[in-house]
Amino acid sequence: MEAVVKFLNPLLGLFMAPLLLGVISRTKAVFAGRNGQPILQPYHDLWKLLRKGVVYSRCTSWIFRAGPLVGLAAAVAALLLVPFGGQPAAISFEGDLLVFAYLLGLWRFFTVLMALDTASSFEGMGASREVIFSALAEPALLIGLATAAKFTGHVSLSQIFAGLNTDAWLTAGPALLLTGTAILIVFLAENSRIPIDDPNTHLELTMIHEVMILDHSGPDLGCILYAAALKLWLLGMLFIGIMVPCRSGNVLLDGAVTMLSMLGLAVLVGIIESSMARLRLLHVPVFLIGAIALSVLALMLVMR
Repeated sequence: MEAVVKFLNPLLGLFMAPLLLGVISRTKAVFAGRNGQPILQPYHDLWKLLRKGVVYSRCTSWIFRAGPLVGLAAAVAALLLVPFGGQPAAISFEGDLLVFAYLLGLWRFFTVLMALDTASSFEGMGASREVIFSALAEPALLIGLATAAKFTGHVSLSQIFAGLNTDAWLTAGPALLLTGTAILIVFLAENSRIPIDDPNTHLELTMIHEVMILDHSGPDLGCILYAAALKLWLLGMLFIGIMVPCRSGNVLLDGAVTMLSMLGLAVLVGIIESSMARLRLLHVPVFLIGAIALSVLALMLVMR
């Protein structure tokens, strides 16, 4: 039973991550007053891509072919490090939060290399934007995790989130609120959501993440989109782990509350994207610097 609980988050993440995208799209459709696509449409899209062929440009090298698999492998590996519902992760050790951050960095590194490998000016432009914005999002994430680590006295994600219970909110509520807000901003930025990026746009001059995968097709594109859904799940689990302390000791109850919270987060993203416009590119760094400031302020509150 303990082994099943440890692998609960990886299994749920692998099967349920695309559902979050469907919930976001459905929420946006409701706010727009239209029927919208079925909530399971992301699963159909992935299945359709897996059955198609792949076209490779003569300009690309092995990096372009290996990149989707490396990104998917990094996402699955990171999934093993994140706890679910107050239960320990499948793999837990001191300092695993740094490994988690570096796995996301490895994924981004290969995504940027794939974009540059196509010799496309548009994809190179998207890669430069991705690097600039990630250089601002990563400090906010790391400082936010450092705040939680300082408060709990642990540098393992499983032990950190086990220590963030109701009593922790009574002791350091303002610091945890600031940390959660900063991670929410990182969540939106890393998943290319409004107000940072619009995942539904098809204008090359305004895209960030989507422009980097224009030359991919078939199963390769399916791996990239599936890995992006897993990234949505991963960063969402970090946000929920801080903001919703599910530590009742009942595995089923904590798991149900965490799952409902993840669906609620997807609805929140849909509401954000339906109620505000995308920021101008020049304003995005200011937005991310604000996340860094929130994380630093939270760390100062914990250390005082």
